[in-house]
Order: sequence, then C-alpha cells, then structure tokens
Amino acid sequence: MNISRHFSLRSYNSFGIDARTDFFSSFHTREELEEILAEYHTIASAAHKDDILILGGGSNILFTRDYPGITLKNEIRGITAVREDDQHIYLKVGAGENWHGFVRYCIDRGFAGVENLSLIPGNAGASPMQNIGAYGVEIKDLFHELEAFHIKDKALVRFSAEDCRFGYRDSVFKHKYKGVFVILQVVYRLNKTPVFNTSYGAIEEELERMKVTGLSLAAISQAVINIRSSKLPDPGQIGNAGSFFKNPTVSAEKYASLSERFPGIPGYPSGEGVKLAAGWMIEQCGWKGYRSGDAGCHSRQALVLVNHGNASGKEINELSERIAKSVQEKFEVTLDKEVNII
Repeated sequence: MNISRHFSLRSYNSFGIDARTDFFSSFHTREELEEILAEYHTIASAAHKDDILILGGGSNILFTRDYPGITLKNEIRGITAVREDDQHIYLKVGAGENWHGFVRYCIDRGFAGVENLSLIPGNAGASPMQNIGAYGVEIKDLFHELEAFHIKDKALVRFSAEDCRFGYRDSVFKHKYKGVFVILQVVYRLNKTPVFNTSYGAIEEELERMKVTGLSLAAISQAVINIRSSKLPDPGQIGNAGSFFKNPTVSAEKYASLSERFPGIPGYPSGEGVKLAAGWMIEQCGWKGYRSGDAGCHSRQALVLVNHGNASGKEINELSERIAKSVQEKFEVTLDKEVNII
C-alpha cells in the first residue's frame, strides 16, 4: 500500500487536465481499499477526512480545481461466470475492468447484449453509475446486480436493478449515494442466443457499407466502432469526455411548438415525451468547431467539448455554460451536463 502526496491527475482523466490531489492511491481488492482508508484517516486533516474521490477510467469527469482529499483509483479486475441457465450466462466483472475489453471478451465467447455498447470509454464500475447507453441499448437492459462497499459503515451491500433506480444516464449513485459507496463488482446478464438490435438507422447503414450479409455480434460491434470513430475524437489524441451534455426530453406539445419554429429539428419518441438531439441544437447556435484558447467544441460532433492542449477545467466548464445558455435562449430548452464536474 502506498499513498502519494500532491499527485498530478493529468494522465488519469480523459480531458488531460493537470489537476492535483492532496493524496492518491490505488486498490485491487476490498481489503486494500479498507487499509488505505484507515491510513488516510490517520494523516488527513479534520476538514478533509470525508473528501474521498473514486476514479475508474476517468472518462466522464472534468476537474475544475485541485482535489483537497484523497483520490483512489479502482483497479479491481477479473471476469467470472457466476450463474448459467438455458438462455443466459451471468458474468461478475471487477469494477476496474476496461469496459471495451469486457465487450470484446463477451463477443469472443458469443455472449450477446453488449455489442451495441462497443468502444464506450471507461471502466465497468461506472457503467451502472452512469447507466451508459448507445444505439438502443442501456446498461439497465443487461444489469443483474452489483456489490458495493459502504465507506463509513465498512459494509458490503448488494444492489438490484430496482435499487439502482436507473434513469437516462442516471442512477442512485449520482445523487442519494454519491460519495457513499464504492462499486466493487458488477454482475451482467448476457444472452446465449443473440437478439440483434440494429434499430438505429446508422447501424443498418454502416452494416450495408461494410457489405455484411450475415449478422453477427462481431459485425454489429465493428459497425458501432466505425460509427463512433467517425464522430467522436480519440481522447488519446485530443482531450475530451465524449458527450458533454445529455439529450434533453421535452413534452410532445413542446416538440410540436419547436418544430413549427425550427423545421427539421430532430426528435425521437421517448417514454417521457420526445428526446431532442443536443448536438443539433448546439450546432444551430454556431458552436461546432468553436475554439477559445485551448478549450473548444469538436469540429465533427458539437456535443463533444475538447481540450486542444493546455485548457484548464475551469475554461472548459465556462465554455459549457455559455453553450447551455445560448441553447436555452434560442430553443428554451435546458441542457444538463453528462460529465461529472469536480
């Protein structure tokens, strides 16, 4: 066990922000986590004993300041089959496993359900927290349960899908239990017999372009990878956290009114009304390709904010506020941030 002091988090967040944390360590087991927390409480000031930040892949976070507590990197690994029946296999995955690595693991073994979620950055532990989703699939569709560690009670707690209260890019861990639990393991329910989901036109178009004649998990995964790679910048090349804002949902009446004012505005039926395309609205406000210093809006996807080199988290966040304000003024629609702001 090693606790570092005044540690740079630049290589631990996909925006590449050079924020520092007072203390830093990583853990590979629950026992290591408990040992580190016990040690931290002996060296931390009284004001910051409860300042504990858990990092996974660092792909959905924006540091606007240094962190005055301890940052812990979750490195719990492992993929194990824990249950099986005629239709499903249940895989327990360490929260520190790379998400796309897990997707490839499933595809290689013919386990279906995650192929539409290919190339989403980050680690498995963040998947239920964020209820990640893409191309017609969300984590709630294949989630079984998770095991989490209660930081103060030092107890293990299991959460069912109902306990997680999944919403659009949302769960109980982003609100009521934010900073209360550390997710250790997640159990996913995969299908042994594929039920292909190509309902999103972009996937069908890409499969056609790829000249795919017989559907397979690998083909769908590759189609998603191709689509994402064409639209979204690689964090290894330019700092970003993917989609910065959520796609807002409005009532059918509101959408009808917007359609009259802005013919061609995209809208997709949702259980709660009509989901709008935040990227389209941002582009209509003139932000696509915008750059101020090293903070900018990506040239191919307006929903993605980028760090061209040495932008501060504060500069990127301020740009996001300006973008949201302009969308509110033009469309009278509020944009909520998908990225976690620290």
